[in-house]
Amino acid sequence: MADQLVPFLTGAYGHPVVRTPNLDRLATRGVRFDAAYTPYPLCAPARVALMTGRYPSSIGCYDNAAVFPADQPTIAHYLTNAGYETALTGKMHFVGPDQLHGFQHRLTTDIFPAGVDWVPTTDEHGRFPRGGHAHEYVPPEVGVRTWTKFLTYDEETNYRAVEYIRERARGPQTEPFFLLASYHHPHDPFHVTQELWDLYQDASIDVPASRADLPRSIMDDWLDEAHDTASVELDDPDNLRALRRAYYGLVTYVDRKVGEILAALDDTGQLEHTVIIFTSDHGDMLGERGMVQKRCFYEWSARVPLVMTFPDGRGAGQRVSEPVSSMDLAATILDLAGVAHGDRLEMDAQSLLPYIDGAHHTPNLPGAGTTARADVAPHTDAAPGSDGVPGTDTGPGTGRAVFSEYHVEKVRAACFMVRHGPYKYIYIHGHDAQLFNVAADPDERDNLAGQPATTDVETSLHSMLVKQFDIEHIDRDAAESVRRREIIKNAMQRTGTRWDYVPQFGQEGRYVR
Repeated sequence: MADQLVPFLTGAYGHPVVRTPNLDRLATRGVRFDAAYTPYPLCAPARVALMTGRYPSSIGCYDNAAVFPADQPTIAHYLTNAGYETALTGKMHFVGPDQLHGFQHRLTTDIFPAGVDWVPTTDEHGRFPRGGHAHEYVPPEVGVRTWTKFLTYDEETNYRAVEYIRERARGPQTEPFFLLASYHHPHDPFHVTQELWDLYQDASIDVPASRADLPRSIMDDWLDEAHDTASVELDDPDNLRALRRAYYGLVTYVDRKVGEILAALDDTGQLEHTVIIFTSDHGDMLGERGMVQKRCFYEWSARVPLVMTFPDGRGAGQRVSEPVSSMDLAATILDLAGVAHGDRLEMDAQSLLPYIDGAHHTPNLPGAGTTARADVAPHTDAAPGSDGVPGTDTGPGTGRAVFSEYHVEKVRAACFMVRHGPYKYIYIHGHDAQLFNVAADPDERDNLAGQPATTDVETSLHSMLVKQFDIEHIDRDAAESVRRREIIKNAMQRTGTRWDYVPQFGQEGRYVR
């Protein structure tokens, strides 16, 4: 799993310049989902959704300082009960005293705080003091560094993953495994080594198209204010080329890490019976529409890469155009492992297996509906592609609706997205709405909201939204959650209480004694 990886900027999704040979190989040998969306375009809530198969607002996870309740069953709990050995390495942004959430092994600490340090309070002027991210999107904050602690973290993440795979191969294993390897990159800061920078020295670097006459919402205004985009030169072509060049390098870096894990599985004879999944928590605007970071529902922020590769070659080369959610991986993984529906609590996630081969039934994959089980090794963080048109349904009334939500952090109202057929509806509670036909208008230049010709579409999508979410409750509960956590944060700072996970590695039996 990657963090903040835009699907459009990978070879696996058809980009002609960015070098991702390992992701390309997975996509060629597996199934690529071309309209996969994050359930929440922010790190911690998106990961909560992936782990639980539930919308983050349903369990009170609204931002990067929201506590992930320990009483919520996760895929790790279910797989443990089904006889799997479960291991986590890398970044998962778990907030709260429970830093395992069902995993038997956690092989690294997290890169970000496990406490409520980042609770999104506002100052006396109603502004979010923790902002200014736009400054990390232009030189000199973009470019070459000898090394960074973020690279060190991903090196450790990958080392632990590879060692876990190798150690399993040293002796007889009586149980299958689930390994989640989660990288920080290509999340900012956009600092690359000289070698990664030089990879794209003579490359044709994409820069965003003109943002003149693009429709905007009040959500965009809130985010731009918090990110402080007005104080940096995001329209400067040289700044944008430097940003994209560094990002290309970091995407290639993540691809190499994936390649090392694939090589370890292959070298130890485990690749031939392991399902590989690659995705990301969300994307990054990277200067599109003059915006940075995530937190919005435009394609560059809300779309994610999603590739599944099966050991029996099922679905090799298949492209799924129907809209899906990365949250659906929770139900999908449990289906693959043969976890009976009667042994699970209700989820918002829907299994992706019926999409394989275009059949709306559960395919005969290892462990799906049988007593056989496949090892599952998901790598998360990549965004679905640039060369596939998202969704080919004819409109509301066909296919499924996919939802995403965003609240509290750097916005001032509950915000939602519905993708159904070719349409995407964005609603900012109490403010405004946007409606795009992303099949005909992939750059989201023509806002159809409020137009007579699409009134029925807009009404239908809004009805789906209010049926799925209690918007008034979410708006109130999110604000109350911030006030509660501000009190807890202040007390934890006074007492020095920390929830950060520190892995312990016993030395007995590791080496010659």
